Amino acid sequence: MSNIFKCIEGHTEGMPVRMVVSGAPELVGHTMNERRLYFIEHFDWLRRLLMLEPRGHSHMSGTLFYPPVSEDADFSLLFVETSGCLPMCGHATVGSITFALEAGLITPKKAGQVTVDVPAGKVTATYQQEGSKVTSVRFTNVPSFLLYKDVALTHPSLGKLVVDIAYGGNFYPIVEVQENFPGCEFFDAEQLLVWGREMQQTINATMNIVHPDNPDIRGIKHCMWTGKALAETSDGRSVVIAGDSLIDRSPCGTGSSARVAQRFARGLLAKDGSFTHESLIGSRFIGRVEKETKLECGLPAILPSIDGRAWITGRAEFYYDPSQPYIDGFNLSDFSPKKSV
Repeated sequence: MSNIFKCIEGHTEGMPVRMVVSGAPELVGHTMNERRLYFIEHFDWLRRLLMLEPRGHSHMSGTLFYPPVSEDADFSLLFVETSGCLPMCGHATVGSITFALEAGLITPKKAGQVTVDVPAGKVTATYQQEGSKVTSVRFTNVPSFLLYKDVALTHPSLGKLVVDIAYGGNFYPIVEVQENFPGCEFFDAEQLLVWGREMQQTINATMNIVHPDNPDIRGIKHCMWTGKALAETSDGRSVVIAGDSLIDRSPCGTGSSARVAQRFARGLLAKDGSFTHESLIGSRFIGRVEKETKLECGLPAILPSIDGRAWITGRAEFYYDPSQPYIDGFNLSDFSPKKSV
């Protein structure tokens, strides 16, 4: 493995994407999920190096670009961010497809379509391009579903809440407007971050959240707080929290997929309808139900699509030098009083 990591820098609807295009370690496994588990065991220090301070920040996310694993794919992605190495990340998929096309890293096997191997399965995307600029990417995500409906819990700060738990590549407790939560527009992002951490801890301590078809995908690492949209042309807004410190600036691709699956399961979204989903900063994804399906266990699911935009903002090189302080990166939360006692 190289000690130099070359990256394309950019963002998807305001959320950063740092794509490692050179220097990534060779991984062991027949699937990207097996390779993800191998990466977690042997190379999580690289995730920390590139995502956390002083080279990243508490809201950084990114991908590692690899050759395809399956014969019909154009390339593979591993998703890394401050909260961990994820099975799927929607905004990073939109960004990485955009970057790979604009940088000439791939020549799609089928014009106008890209297929990507990811740990959660396989995603296929179509894209629009004007000259050298990719103006939009619409990817069909992995099977998404409503796992639990109307889960009653006691939140440490907000008291009694009722949430749905849905999957769109990651699991999300979705908090709709209710008596003890009037909507995300009434609270600042830092407050929602604190409550999001508490939500993750509460559910993980009281429930065993496991993907019915893939026991390697388990636990709650995200939280979605919903509310009223800023624009009249949007259908809803949310603030997505990931891990201990990440506040998504985009509407969140896997989160939007989970919300589309939730709304479809509840009869709030028709198969031929669309859901324009706003982020904290007002950027938008368009979610759709592409197909009804079922998991191997028989649970009803959908194949959602997410339509969004991304931009390259620059390129960077990062160096692994063990003589540097904080070579594994850090979050300021690592030094909070409760962790130092």
